[in-house]
Amino acid sequence: MEYKDYYKIMALDKNATQAEIKKTYRKLARKYHPDVSKEPDAEQKFKEVGEAYEVLKDPEKRAAYDQLGANWQAGQDFKPPPGWDAGYEYSGAGQQGFSDVDAAVFSDFFESLFGQQAGGQSSGFSSSQRTSHSAHSLKGQDHHAKVLIDLEDAFNGATREISLQTPKLTQQGTVTTQTRTLKVKIPKGVKQGQQIRLAGQGEPGHMDGNNGDLYLELEFKPHTYFSVEAHDLYLKLPVTPWEAALGSKIKIPTPTGDIELKIPQDSKAGNKLRLKGRGIPAKMPGDLYVILQIELPPSDSQPAKDFYKKMAEQMPFNPRAELNLRTDRGV
Repeated sequence: MEYKDYYKIMALDKNATQAEIKKTYRKLARKYHPDVSKEPDAEQKFKEVGEAYEVLKDPEKRAAYDQLGANWQAGQDFKPPPGWDAGYEYSGAGQQGFSDVDAAVFSDFFESLFGQQAGGQSSGFSSSQRTSHSAHSLKGQDHHAKVLIDLEDAFNGATREISLQTPKLTQQGTVTTQTRTLKVKIPKGVKQGQQIRLAGQGEPGHMDGNNGDLYLELEFKPHTYFSVEAHDLYLKLPVTPWEAALGSKIKIPTPTGDIELKIPQDSKAGNKLRLKGRGIPAKMPGDLYVILQIELPPSDSQPAKDFYKKMAEQMPFNPRAELNLRTDRGV
């Protein structure tokens, strides 16, 4: 993604007020308008000025743009430096143990840079269209953010305290940030991608207009054992060849505690065992699927090698028989 210095394009100082930005845009738009300008590159300049103004005129987009930092050099692709912070981030706070919860909050500007994620979900802060509350009042914009939670939160529910940095327009017309702390209740039974609405926690309204809302999109942190799909859980379970061949009972982990699982006789690698209702709790609870993975003991000693040779002699077995390979080719 090529970086463009919008302040340079508009010949503005980074501390310019919103009024100065608007005034400069009008001046440059007249100067480079293709219908009146005699500049050889007027059309290109006109487009660049319009693009710059589209970001700098909006306090929220401007705040996001300003946070990109000096590591975006003109004409280079974006390469975040170590520890780069876009300036809109949730971090753990308080006594609720939320220190490892992480979420990123960005403006529409980031969406225009990086596009939509799979499933049509925005990659960060987005703003709904302001609607009129009366002839002069305006509802504040809705904000959207992603929050990473533990899988266990979906089973037990949780209350978390988070800190949120949001852009704020000063009386002088410049953009700064302010920090707010919010207490968020994570309901039992939430699933990946589900949104929690915090009414009135978006951008303040204007002229007695209602505040916007804050929508938190929940996403599970990577888990040591389980992967998640809707309300279903998946566990890859290593078993020995004799456990799979003879059948056995094995203790396995679940988010609510260890249980004993029966492995059927003559199980094969990739077999899927379904534990009904052991997934994420909901009106229709998900299931836990256990996928068997047969692990061979290493032949790292002479007794182990002798044992494998004995198996080959006493248990003739060709797993490639169905491939119908020709022996006359030495295969």
